[in-house]
Amino acid sequence: MCLQIKKEFFNVLKIIFKIFKNTWSYYFSNIEFKIGKILKEKKLKVSTAESCTGGLISSRLTDISGSSNYVKINFVTYANEAKENFLGVLSETLENFGAVSEKCAFEMAQGILKNDPQIDIAISITGFLGPTGDSKTKKLGLVYICVASNEKYVVKKYNMFSRNPYKSKSEFKNNLIRKYSKVEFSQAALKLLYDFLLKYYAK
Repeated sequence: MCLQIKKEFFNVLKIIFKIFKNTWSYYFSNIEFKIGKILKEKKLKVSTAESCTGGLISSRLTDISGSSNYVKINFVTYANEAKENFLGVLSETLENFGAVSEKCAFEMAQGILKNDPQIDIAISITGFLGPTGDSKTKKLGLVYICVASNEKYVVKKYNMFSRNPYKSKSEFKNNLIRKYSKVEFSQAALKLLYDFLLKYYAK
């Protein structure tokens, strides 16, 4: 029992270290500033549709002073009904492919673009934070991110966990993993957005 408690303690410490490490990168990588610089220079408007990150991408984009010049409107569509009602994700997509799928991520991004013709770039994200919701074919840490304009788009699949991190029943540990995952997911999404801007706009 004592050995199990020690093991659990060190597992929690590892997660705290990962959160600290990623939060440091989160605040000092300046990726939000770099994205904002391109969007302002090119006079582009961006909007987000988030599921698993719960608004963190939107929060990070609006951390930059003057972001109201390029952030248009942001959605947090956590439930499937919200994805259908606000973004126009097809019920057939959710039934046949699931909310965590390439097709759903693409339709979420397209829903933003259709919502307002003034939006130039849309970014969407959907994934499994855990500890519930996975299946035999879709594991915890699976996430799909889409960045799209009216002419181009890219969808990327990420697997954040090489193994199931929720082996303990500790609610404290599970909450830490969810917070850590949100930071990781948001960082991957902003990196994809930044690469998209560099490839197609920053010339």
